[in-house]
Amino acid sequence: MSPSPSSDPDDRGPYTGGLGSRREARERAFHLLYESEIKGEQPDAVLASLPLEPDEFAVELVRGVGEHRAELDEVIASFAHNWDIDRMPALDRAVLRLATFELVHRPDVPTGAAISEAVELAKRYSTDDSGRFVNGVLSAIAADVRPD
Repeated sequence: MSPSPSSDPDDRGPYTGGLGSRREARERAFHLLYESEIKGEQPDAVLASLPLEPDEFAVELVRGVGEHRAELDEVIASFAHNWDIDRMPALDRAVLRLATFELVHRPDVPTGAAISEAVELAKRYSTDDSGRFVNGVLSAIAADVRPD
């Protein structure tokens, strides 16, 4: 299933705040990171090409992943046993990078929110096994970077 916002039946338009706005911003950031990956463009270039800038939180996430991608990939690779990050489905890479960025660089984001929302994105947009895979990798990362 493609993460194109226009093909998403639950797309409710721009992220204007209110209940669930962080969840919606995360989903938008996920779409943009996937687009960046598929196009082979830097996340900032994808953001710059948009007619309207997304929600501020989505922009922070996309830029943060772009700025820290090498570090995030190292962290993911160290916990994704027997998986080469380049061989993972692109959707899984995008969601893992997004959630790992939140776990490592956004202490204001609760651990449970980062993991559960990443798992939901993986279940919704990737393979049948992606939810379990993403949950396992992110739980191990969280135990290491947020031991409390």
